[in-house]
Amino acid sequence: MLLAGGQGSRLYALTSHMAKPAVPFGGKYRIIDFPLSNCINSGIDTVGVLTQYRPLELNSYIGNGEPWDLDRSYGGVHILPPYMREGEKGTWYKGTANAIYQNMSFLELYNPEYVLILSGDHIYKMDYAQMLRRHKDSGAACTISVLEVPMEEASRFGIMNVDAEDNIFEFEEKPKHPKSNLASMGIYIFTWSKLRSYLIADEADESSANDFGKNIIPAMLGAKEKMVAYRFSGYWKDVGTINSLWDANMDMLTSQGGIDLYDPEWPIYARTPTKPPHFTGPDARVDHSLVTGGCHVMGSVENSVLFHSVTVEEGAVVRYSILMPGTVVKAGAVVEYAIVAENAVIGENARVGAAPDGCEDWGIAVVAQNLTVGSGAVVAPKAMVTRNVKGVAAK
Repeated sequence: MLLAGGQGSRLYALTSHMAKPAVPFGGKYRIIDFPLSNCINSGIDTVGVLTQYRPLELNSYIGNGEPWDLDRSYGGVHILPPYMREGEKGTWYKGTANAIYQNMSFLELYNPEYVLILSGDHIYKMDYAQMLRRHKDSGAACTISVLEVPMEEASRFGIMNVDAEDNIFEFEEKPKHPKSNLASMGIYIFTWSKLRSYLIADEADESSANDFGKNIIPAMLGAKEKMVAYRFSGYWKDVGTINSLWDANMDMLTSQGGIDLYDPEWPIYARTPTKPPHFTGPDARVDHSLVTGGCHVMGSVENSVLFHSVTVEEGAVVRYSILMPGTVVKAGAVVEYAIVAENAVIGENARVGAAPDGCEDWGIAVVAQNLTVGSGAVVAPKAMVTRNVKGVAAK
């Protein structure tokens, strides 16, 4: 069960027209491609995708699930929006646990022994079959995937405290003084018979936030259910903020610190448009960048990620930036340390963003989709552009 209904408010302009899992990533992917690919690579062929906020583009992208081999006559991928039952008032998903509760009838169609709960906004590769093996071997009611984080950052996460055998005995939500550095990744495997009873009890509690981290996990710990940690040591990134999304895209340019997109044993599948090869002009310069099909580069591109159908005209400069599908950077424009969303146009001699050197209030500049930054306009570092710009963009 893949939770993909988040508003993604911390991504601001990038999610004004789409759900966070549908945001483009890494040159040819969407964020949701990673958990979907993990599922099919792990042998999971029945996936419910729980959508809510601005689901149209995400639903269209997933379609029948064919790119991930999830177009099955039995099982496959299912889009699960909130809906109204007979005799009830329809409600949005009130929390992560309520989202699963509202879809218990879907789960019971398949009569599962175990249910895997995933988030749709993380970038990582993971074999869920190994996690399931840990769950079965331990006889746990719940297994939670955890990642060791630097101790100084542990207070930003939900922290699992474990014994010598990695049995969880305590959960702390963003503790001021963490006792361990085992951060929850928001990936759970439950024995379905156990989870079902806790979901029903949680729904009956009017004071509950109907959330796994706030309610279900503490309730199971309080009842002394067997709960174990599954330690994950690979690349994992929550891309819920502008900076983390930019960081994760930049990680794609490193051979050591990022995720391996070239591993034939664990491919990341995606629904990608058919485009001709990218073209670079005689005076173009492309250095240490990802450039996807359909791009026309006549200017300079350095340490950047270009999605399909991007145009960089002669004399334009793009550095340390992410240009999403259909972006046009006109002649003489400079785009630095920025994210430019789909089909935006950066006018001639305009400037978007700046290098961090000497800038006290530095940050990633963002231009929302379908907007135009006019000729000669300046978009300051950390600016969030949500309407057409003729002059200097306010922060």
